[in-house]
Amino acid sequence: MTTAQFLLGLGVGALTGILAALCGVGGGLIMVPAFVFLFALDQKSAVATSLAVIVIVSIAATAKYSAAHLVKWHIALPVIIGAAAASWFATDWLKHISNETLTRGFAILMILVGIRMLLAK
Repeated sequence: MTTAQFLLGLGVGALTGILAALCGVGGGLIMVPAFVFLFALDQKSAVATSLAVIVIVSIAATAKYSAAHLVKWHIALPVIIGAAAASWFATDWLKHISNETLTRGFAILMILVGIRMLLAK
């Protein structure tokens, strides 16, 4: 990794951390496109790398929010269980999806979520 890539990574990380802390987003929304366009990763590697990064980001933000009594654990715990179980199995699906299909699906999801957010009252 070059110094420029390292510094670029710090910038992507800082933006991700800010958005994760303020909006609860960052992993997919910021890092996946950044890893694809700035670091030339294929879509599958970008997804996997993003998830590896977001683990630590989530732990750091959750610790602060939990200390401020903002985490609603009675809601979070069943969601954690469901999401962890589903993601364990979904990682096997990734092996069978082409990078092109995955990229298109991700783009469509981002567009639909963006439209929904713009039209929400």
